[in-house]
Amino acid sequence: MIKILRYTEYLYLVVAVLASYKIVTLWGQGHESMPLFIGFTVVSVGMFLFRRNYRLKFEKRQQENKK
Repeated sequence: MIKILRYTEYLYLVVAVLASYKIVTLWGQGHESMPLFIGFTVVSVGMFLFRRNYRLKFEKRQQENKK
């Protein structure tokens, strides 16, 4: 299960990179969808940090229970 959690947190980074790329390509063109992609970037980075913190706590708790 830990491997699945590790992969899902990096999927959030992939989404953040793709949304950031879209922001750069739309920059200066005045598209209405830019705030949407900015939101995707911010939420994706936040979810990456949240999931990573949760996984590290989970791994630490598992190691403490083994002792």
